[in-house]
Amino acid sequence: MPNAKKYIGEDFLKQAESYDPGNRYSIPYCWGTVGLMYNKKLIHSEDGEIDSWSPLFDPAYKDEILMQDSARDAFMIPLRLMGDSMNTKDPKELEAARDMLIAQKPLVQAYGVDDIRDKLASGEAALGVIYSGEAINLLKANPDLAFCPAPKEGTNLWMDGWVIPKQAKHVENAHKFIDFLCRPDIAAKNFEALGYSTPNTAVQALVEDDMDEDEIEIAFPDPAVYRGQETYQYLGEAIDKLYTKLWLQVKVE
Repeated sequence: MPNAKKYIGEDFLKQAESYDPGNRYSIPYCWGTVGLMYNKKLIHSEDGEIDSWSPLFDPAYKDEILMQDSARDAFMIPLRLMGDSMNTKDPKELEAARDMLIAQKPLVQAYGVDDIRDKLASGEAALGVIYSGEAINLLKANPDLAFCPAPKEGTNLWMDGWVIPKQAKHVENAHKFIDFLCRPDIAAKNFEALGYSTPNTAVQALVEDDMDEDEIEIAFPDPAVYRGQETYQYLGEAIDKLYTKLWLQVKVE
């Protein structure tokens, strides 16, 4: 696949090796982070900026906090604040994260998914955990908003990838289709439609004339934003069940 070989950035191929060693089975397609969107008029920071997960646990923001209704995304935040891996399998570390989330619960206005975006856009909350691909449209909807794509404690760098099922009957066409999607002009159209960052190194030059500086910084950040970040790994059925159990304990407490 010549387009994939030429245009998919080396940093993203290295990151993909965390779930596909040797890049044997997948091609990176879209990527992003779990970040923190905040309303500059509603936060108490002296410089008007936030670069940490810690305000999500600050009583000063009671009823102004929006959390993702997702076990992995919710647990990732206290785990990183405690200096633990977001891929930990240690029950004690996970239980400590659960206890932090239970203590945080009286401060949380809502756990949600799409409604987090809507509440931030309308100014109903000061802080919200969102995916980076939603940030550009939110900045357009409400100029009082700002986005921290990677709080200093660390975050999840996620990646969508293309794969071909081994029982596929038209493998040659599948390879051609994936390579077509890696063609810069096609990748640029996908980016414009989806809003999520692309690992295609040729896209920025094709789209940045129609973007403002904040949008470019979110979609095509400095490599320091994503280098060294963890990516969620499959932790096995037993740990998946433990996450679900502990998350339910948070929700029903």
